[in-house]
This record gives sequence, C-alpha cells and structure tokens, in this order.
Amino acid sequence: MQAWQVHENGEPSEVMRLAEVERPTPADGQVLLRVRAANVNFPDALLCRGEYQVRPPLPFTPGVEICGETEDGRRVIANPALPYGGFAEYALADARALLPAPGSLDDAEAAALHIGYQTGWFGLHRRARLEAGETLLVHAAAGGVGSAAVQLGKAAGATVIGVVGGADKAAVARRLGCDVVVDRRAEDVVAAVKEATGGRGADVVYDPVGGAAYAQSAKLVAFEGRIVVVGFASGTIPSPALNHALVKNYSILGLHWGLYNTKNPKLVQHCHEQLTELAARGAVKPLVSERVPLAGAAGAVQRVADGVTTGRVAVLLENGAAA
Repeated sequence: MQAWQVHENGEPSEVMRLAEVERPTPADGQVLLRVRAANVNFPDALLCRGEYQVRPPLPFTPGVEICGETEDGRRVIANPALPYGGFAEYALADARALLPAPGSLDDAEAAALHIGYQTGWFGLHRRARLEAGETLLVHAAAGGVGSAAVQLGKAAGATVIGVVGGADKAAVARRLGCDVVVDRRAEDVVAAVKEATGGRGADVVYDPVGGAAYAQSAKLVAFEGRIVVVGFASGTIPSPALNHALVKNYSILGLHWGLYNTKNPKLVQHCHEQLTELAARGAVKPLVSERVPLAGAAGAVQRVADGVTTGRVAVLLENGAAA
C-alpha cells in the first residue's frame, strides 16, 4: 500500500515521504481500516517536528483523524493508532473507539467532525458550561479548531465574536456565523471587543493560540468569565498571572480532549451522539476548504503548519466518496 512516512524530524514538506509499504497488521483490540479521507490537524505538523506530546517511533505515518471503512463495510470515524496513521491507504485503530460516521456528512466532512468538534464541545459545554445568551470569543475563528467552536457556540445560543488574521479569514468567519469579526491585523482586538460588548468583555474565551492571544483574553474576559486553554498554535506557551485571575474573578480552564478517551470514554460517545444530531439538522457542518489527493498530503500538512489555511484540509483517497 502507499503511505506517507517520516524517517526524521523536521518540517512536514521536508520529512514526509510517500512510499510503498506493507499493510499493517492489527494487534489485539485493533482493527484494520481502509482510509476514505484523512483530515489534516496541527498535531500532524508537531508530530513531524518531534514536538508533540506523543512521539511515535521512526519511521511513522502521521494522520490522527480519519473516516475509514471496516472489513465488513461500516463507515466509521477513528483516531489511527500511531505509528500507522491516516495518511495512507490503510490505518490501524482501537476497535473500542470507533464511531459511526454521520450519514449527513461526506467522507471529508465526517473525518473533520471528530477532534476539532469534540474539543469544542468539551471545552464549551463540559468545561466552560456555556449558556444561551452569553458572549463567546473565539481566537483563530476561521481555522479548523476555531471554526468548530464558532458553529457550536451559535448552536448553543451564544453571541459569537471571532478574532482572525486577515481580510480573507474575516470573510470566512462571517460565513461561519460570527456575530462580530475582529481582524487582529487591522484592528486593536481589545478595543474592538470592549466596544462590541459595551465594555463588559466575553463570558467565555476559547483560545487555541496562546501567546499574545492569551494576553488579550485576560484583558477581555468578563466578570466570572472563563478562559478555555485549548492549545498553543502560536508556538508560545503563556504564563498566566494568577493574581489577575483573582482580582477579576475569572477562571482559567485547561482542556486536553484526548484524556477523555481513557478517563471517560462514555462521554466521548455521548458527545459524538450530540454532534451527529447537530450535523443531521444542519446546525454544524465542518468547513472543508481543500480536498487533496494522497499525493498532496505533505504540502497540505505544511500549509496547516504555516497557518495559511481556513477550516479543514482533507486528504481524499481514491476510494473516498460522498455518503
């Protein structure tokens, strides 16, 4: 079979190589899946660089999120078991963690419904307890993780403010349903959000960026607000001033979605049921901005790493098709 492999750590476009390899053999508790579509995530770039919290043995195949097909023909969503990731014709996955692919979504959309939307659902509902009528601020609102949070926030009845970098991404954020869009390259984010909220700030801030975005979050969070720390796409991990959290009465909430797979897998299943229902009634629909063939996977991972994409980029296998 064909699979992208990483033999040494570095930038995705430099270290990912397409090769002919043996089809992997499932271990106990695993299943072999024929990949229909693989979604590109920022962790794929971190894996290539050797900077992710999980470091699979070299060589490995990246690709942490797929829509695949079981041997008996079931269409499923899965997180491949590294080192046999999703940028290949076949991947391995934990049999207990397979989720049915929603019939309302095509392969690329189904692959993209998993990590980003589960992270958004857990962050907004499980951790921040977002309520209808509250104001939600989403950093990187046009990106893969941010776009999911925007849609989930709107579905929950929140007023959503999206922060983006550039006019093109601002247009995407508006199409996603943001009530207010702030272009950090052209506007003062703090001043713009304060104006939009009448000086109150945001009840919930969803931050997958870190760095300067987190500093803005601390200035913008409302009384009894919640900042959900999702990741550090900026490459800079902030050091929160806890005295500031104390005097402003806000909460800083960490979210590592992957822990729920081991700590409370039933909640992951419940979340998927909620997301499937939202997708069926059109309340959420993954924004797939690019669909590339398997041969284009390395370039796609590099573009996501460089922050030049909007929504999700999906790698489609020849067997991938609409639902």
